[in-house]
Amino acid sequence: MTRLYAFVVALLAVALLGASGGSAAQAQEPKLFATVGPEFNISLTDAQGNRVTKLDPGAYEIEVTDRSDFHNFHLQGPGVNETTGVEFTGEVTWHVTFRDGAYTFLCDVHPTSMRGTFTAGTPPTPTPPPSASFSS
Repeated sequence: MTRLYAFVVALLAVALLGASGGSAAQAQEPKLFATVGPEFNISLTDAQGNRVTKLDPGAYEIEVTDRSDFHNFHLQGPGVNETTGVEFTGEVTWHVTFRDGAYTFLCDVHPTSMRGTFTAGTPPTPTPPPSASFSS
């Protein structure tokens, strides 16, 4: 009976170790890819190359490739404000946590022509301004 008990305990231990290894793999951050330059191009894509328009809230790894010394990649929104320098070229990795809300990525030098937006989760609905009433 003692050998059977030891075997069952060992089997349970192996099963628990395997379960914890599986959950660690699921906790890995999804990866996104940000690119700016060399010309007037800026983009944020997912691992399949699709343009990011909506994400689930949570932690993400973003691999940023800055190919221009006259542009930058600036990501901003609720709880996030990351940027590469304008004169920087190369790759950098950011770890960010997106919350419900609207996010913008842009080149600070060309903010109207080089920009994109996406949402995470369900952005809060803006409160409309109070309506004005006039009496005669």
